[in-house]
Amino acid sequence: MANSTSTSLKLTVQATGENSGTWGQITNTNLLILEQAIGGYQTVGVTSGATLTFTNGAVSNGKNKVLKLIGTIGGAVNVIVPNSVEKTYIIDNATSGSHTVTVKTTSGTGVTWAATDKGTKAVYSDGTNVVDTFFTELSSDYSPQLSANLDTNAQNIIIDNTKGIIDENSNEQIKFTTTGSAVNEFTMANAGTGNAPAISATGGDANIDLNITPKGYGRATFNGQGKIQSVAEKVTTAAVAATGTVAYDVLTQAVLNYTTAASGNWTLNVRGDGSTSLDSIMDTGESITIAHIVAQTGSAYYNSAFQIDGSSVTPEWQGGSAPTSGNTNSLDVYSYTIIKTGSSAFTVLAAQTQFA
Repeated sequence: MANSTSTSLKLTVQATGENSGTWGQITNTNLLILEQAIGGYQTVGVTSGATLTFTNGAVSNGKNKVLKLIGTIGGAVNVIVPNSVEKTYIIDNATSGSHTVTVKTTSGTGVTWAATDKGTKAVYSDGTNVVDTFFTELSSDYSPQLSANLDTNAQNIIIDNTKGIIDENSNEQIKFTTTGSAVNEFTMANAGTGNAPAISATGGDANIDLNITPKGYGRATFNGQGKIQSVAEKVTTAAVAATGTVAYDVLTQAVLNYTTAASGNWTLNVRGDGSTSLDSIMDTGESITIAHIVAQTGSAYYNSAFQIDGSSVTPEWQGGSAPTSGNTNSLDVYSYTIIKTGSSAFTVLAAQTQFA
């Protein structure tokens, strides 16, 4: 019986009684081929594509475990694994040039590196097609677990729009949203002994606000003491004459500025807004301070009554007594500090100041 050749690695399969005097040499060559298949490494030039060689009974490039594809490619290229070969590969696309590289069988399909993908893939040929194992992609691991710290190696972490970080119970902790053509972001920095960590607005613009937006009528809470270098308060300016009942919505303003002269005494009704009570957005033991600026001309009208959520409250006025008139030809400024002392219970400290 004559020698034969194995299907995948093209080893020489020696028949009984054959190869007298050369048996050892053939066996050594088979062992070298096996060494290639288990741990062999070779570069393969693929400038215009390549066909991996599987020479019968000889060491050849297609039999190596690891292949590094090299060369400058001017267009898409194919690297061909002959049909019927069954083998696993680790392949590093180290070519130059932004074009695709596909490793495939002669007649079947294969695995393609994108034009800018100069990475490594673990693939296998099943004799018909070349298949990507995706072992090098985290997406193939549906429950990845780290055994050490994750080092991004000077690279970014890319998070899809509306995706983020969840806790161990699969509940969302941080969610990220995407803004097209964004140029501004925030930067977090830790600090050494005696210094404070920082959250800063950074980016391409020269002056950048940092927005903290509660949901609904929720509020941003700073536990502990605060230190503020400057504050800008929301002012609503309207060409309105104070008279009748004036609604003051604390959810949309800190100062209400009426620029048309008052036309009568008025009742100030302080609320959250038209559908939200002040009582519902304040906790017991909290206070807010608001201001109402009223233009006056020859008639000195004034704030004659005060309400919270439509119910009358008698303020404690600065100086010990409530005003009985306004001030002519001036701007009268009314300030109110409202302290919630219980459910729908409030203490109001009020003051009237003339500016002329």
